[in-house]
Amino acid sequence: MKKELSAIEAKYEAQKIAFGPMYFQSVVALRDLGILQYISENRKGVSIANIIENVNVSEYGVTLLLEAAEILGVVEIEHDIVRISKIGFFLLKDEMTRVNMNFMKDVCYLGASHMTESIVNGKPEGLKELGNWPTIYEGLSILPEPAKTSWFEFDHYYSDNAFPDALKIVFAKKPKMLFDIGGNTGKWSFACCDHDADVRIKILDLPVQLNVARANATERGLLDRIDFHAINLLDTTQKIPQGADVIWMSQFLDCFSKEQIVAILENAFQAASENTTLYILEPFFDNQNYPAAHYSLVATSLYFTIMANGNSKMYRIGVMKELVCQAGFEVVNTYPLIGDSYHTILECRKKA
Repeated sequence: MKKELSAIEAKYEAQKIAFGPMYFQSVVALRDLGILQYISENRKGVSIANIIENVNVSEYGVTLLLEAAEILGVVEIEHDIVRISKIGFFLLKDEMTRVNMNFMKDVCYLGASHMTESIVNGKPEGLKELGNWPTIYEGLSILPEPAKTSWFEFDHYYSDNAFPDALKIVFAKKPKMLFDIGGNTGKWSFACCDHDADVRIKILDLPVQLNVARANATERGLLDRIDFHAINLLDTTQKIPQGADVIWMSQFLDCFSKEQIVAILENAFQAASENTTLYILEPFFDNQNYPAAHYSLVATSLYFTIMANGNSKMYRIGVMKELVCQAGFEVVNTYPLIGDSYHTILECRKKA
């Protein structure tokens, strides 16, 4: 059971939420100004005066940021000697934390102020802070920097670790034709080509994304093995073609509402034969080993609300399985938390 907070403790927790944005930006500044790095290089501790002398930041700035960092437990200060804490270490050295922080800072932070209107309108009202598109997907290849870099680093971090084990699962039956739905920059398709010299790929995505994937495929000399099919899967008149041994959806369905997911899966259903296997790769937030992953994935749902499309989220595994069944498929195998990743694969086939 959770410990019941006292009124004083609850009030303190409430202040953490109230001042959260300020403290977040203070840690970003501490990192980006090199202060946290300098402290970490002096494991036995370093004086505040020494920090001021060596980081090219004013006494006022250093003092201000260290006071905030001490409150957050990012550093420990005793007798004017500063040491980095375990929390500070992860903020500085942990890849997951770096990717998440940059994504929040560069992609989501300004847009987060539009949370209320995004919820009310069912649209990503915060996206206007980055560009004038109905959803972020139309603008991915032309996002301003540093948002573009941070978005793709975030996306790849939460998928690339799953690829090695996913390839073993998908290619166990030696498929000849694989459809990569929502193929984005083509990373999964390229991994498939590296894994199996005989497989053919068709990437299906919005035209603006296919331009990026095609350029990347050209650079890798893979145009003889990868085809491109422009499609807007929110337009139900546009059909997924037939002929796939495998239909692959990696971190794709979480970009849509439940109703849209069913419609997309019904489109896949009409394209699939009785021998086609549909694989869905998703990081389900209720199927994680560690609280940091659960916490991060729920926060990602808020990104979908304010920046992506206003109506999608990270899902529970049971919800996704229900949507799969509504579209006419059945889940024949579940591969939870494959490899060193946060992902589960649902292997689906048409119901008999």
